[in-house]
Amino acid sequence: MRIVAGKFGGRKLSAVPGMTTRPTTDKVKEALFNIIGPYFDGGTSLDLYAGSGGLSIEAVSRGINRAVLVDRQYQAIKTIRKNIAVTKHEEQFDVYKMDARKALNLFQKNGEKFKLVFLDPPYAKQQIVSDLGKMVENDLLLDGAIIVAETNQEAKLPENLAGFNFIKRQEYGITVLTIYQRERK
Repeated sequence: MRIVAGKFGGRKLSAVPGMTTRPTTDKVKEALFNIIGPYFDGGTSLDLYAGSGGLSIEAVSRGINRAVLVDRQYQAIKTIRKNIAVTKHEEQFDVYKMDARKALNLFQKNGEKFKLVFLDPPYAKQQIVSDLGKMVENDLLLDGAIIVAETNQEAKLPENLAGFNFIKRQEYGITVLTIYQRERK
């Protein structure tokens, strides 16, 4: 695994040890950023099931100002911190070891607003539609925010989702990327 492009491009990243997480391959990561826009002009991203943190690190490398990463597993948090250290820009990252729902409530209290959201939960525990509903309820998304959901082929996320425009669905082997954009008010 590596950072594909941007100011940290080419640096190697570590995977979370064991079989509890499934890192996004470099091929899928590159294709994803080609779809959502190769580079960003600031803003804050959220990775609610961060795993190794690779997607958030890639986003910051490509111009996101600040990334918020959440995972509830100790090994994932340890790996995220190790990978963030590779960037030598730790100040651009906030890491939370907690359950996704608790994090969404905390972010509401903190007045967070996200421009880019990654949702890549364990395949067996998909709750993406529910997570998006909670983000809307908690007013965590900027108008026009991009949502990237990574699932397997069995997830079948809806194209019609209240408050969101469907952008694209793309398959890469067993991995499916579904991209939405928060409707503008």
